[in-house]
Amino acid sequence: MEKIAFSFDLIKEQGSARAGVFFTPHGPLETPVFAPVGTQATVKAVTPAQLEETSATLVLANTYHLYLRPGADLVAAHGGLHKFMQWRKPMLTDSGGFQVFSLSDTRKVDDDGVTFKSHIDGSMHRFTPESSIHVQEQLGADIIMAFDECAIPDDPVYSRAALDRTHAWLERCIAAKTRADQALFGIVQGGIFPELRRESARFVASFDLPGIAIGGLSVGETKEQMHAALEEVDPLLPRNKPRYLMGVGSPEDLINGIQRGVDIFDCVLPTRLARHQAAFTKDGRVNLMNNRFARDFNPIDEPCQCYTCRHFSRAYLRHLIIAREMLSATLISIHNIHFLVSLMKKARIAILEANFTQFASSFLADYTKENQKEF
Repeated sequence: MEKIAFSFDLIKEQGSARAGVFFTPHGPLETPVFAPVGTQATVKAVTPAQLEETSATLVLANTYHLYLRPGADLVAAHGGLHKFMQWRKPMLTDSGGFQVFSLSDTRKVDDDGVTFKSHIDGSMHRFTPESSIHVQEQLGADIIMAFDECAIPDDPVYSRAALDRTHAWLERCIAAKTRADQALFGIVQGGIFPELRRESARFVASFDLPGIAIGGLSVGETKEQMHAALEEVDPLLPRNKPRYLMGVGSPEDLINGIQRGVDIFDCVLPTRLARHQAAFTKDGRVNLMNNRFARDFNPIDEPCQCYTCRHFSRAYLRHLIIAREMLSATLISIHNIHFLVSLMKKARIAILEANFTQFASSFLADYTKENQKEF
């Protein structure tokens, strides 16, 4: 029997860790799931075919960047993001809010929206909740985000004001949305402040939205503060809706997030690290520029079955890096994405088999130890 788009089946729980399936018009998403980031309608250095081979099922694209270039109207005329970038599986777009608010020196916020200067040519633009939804509807991703304000996480005055705007803007986003084939997620904000996080979680959960995002984390706070914020909102969010932690993607953060009730993650980290010669392994990150890999004929990570590890050695990858060949970024990106996608699959299996606690403890002990040694 075919499932209704944007329904969520929660299959198994172990503590706060969850395994489920979120149904979209472009196919089901088995959760927990990691989404590589295709900021400008491309996951850097990787073709759609290569991305599909990593077993990735969800890709994120950036509203702010695509609005500025090439323009959402052009993407819409092309048939939407799926056709534009030739990705057949589910897609997600952010609201543009984080990028706009990161332009701290060139933007002006008021209760109606944000005026900002393009980082490309200095031209002035304005985003409101309504215009953000309109742009995302033109882009056509399966999952879209409410326009929100991401505050400095440890500023109580700013966090309060931003929270009030985020809540008011969510109501405007809901009213502005017109496409039934897109799932709008509200965003929980509140910085590192427990009472604000709880208030925001209750407010967003009061709307019957297909899913809920958790924003304003991994933006400068400590790991302990991030974990505490997730623990505050976990019991307040509806069990029958997927939870999406925005912009988080290191392996240890994924596992810690799953432990605290998160289903969906995204991050630029796997491809960004690849462009800086770093690769994930089961024991931690390795810097492939290191001289100790010059005659190392082993794959990046011995158990890994990605295209890169099946065909190439650390010595070859180091050679590409030293020779400044662009293939190094492609091959390491393929590995890093596959590593995170595979980690999510292993976590899901562990939840389904009721041994996630042991799996998480073992992974974090081995990964953190080697990670501290390498870096």
